[in-house]
Order: sequence, then structure tokens, then C-alpha cells
Amino acid sequence: MQLAEFQQLMDDLYGEADRERGIPATVAWLCEELGELAQAVRKGTYEEQLHEAGDVLAWLASLANQIGVSLEDAAQRYVDDPP
Repeated sequence: MQLAEFQQLMDDLYGEADRERGIPATVAWLCEELGELAQAVRKGTYEEQLHEAGDVLAWLASLANQIGVSLEDAAQRYVDDPP
């Protein structure tokens, strides 16, 4: 699946609820999921790491949708001019 397809899927599945929740709450959820991923990396199984990585990606897509950012465009920076 391409990033744009995933971002659209997240909008189709959760976009309305995400917009109602708002950007500050979405950022909070993203941070919480990132913490859970960090814990899974330190102490979890591969399956837990995979699950939490997916959650982080989903919340990042939600945030990107709410602020009007294309994840593909964001990733392209690393192709065109890596920092």
C-alpha cells in the first residue's frame, strides 16, 4: 500500500471522528501511541512492535489529514534533499 492510499484509508475510516476530536487531542493520542511503541521496542514482542508501529502510523496519518499535509510529500523530502 502506498502512503497516499493509507492516508486516504484512514480518512475514509476515521476522518469524521478525527476532525471532531480535533488537532490537540490527535497530537496527544499520537504521543501516547509513540510511547507505547517505545515500550514495545524495549520490552515487547515483534507482534507488539508491529501493532504499535501501525498505531503510530495511523495517528500520524490522522494528524496529517487534519492539517492538510501529504505524507508522500513529507517523505519525498528524504528522496530529494535528505537532511
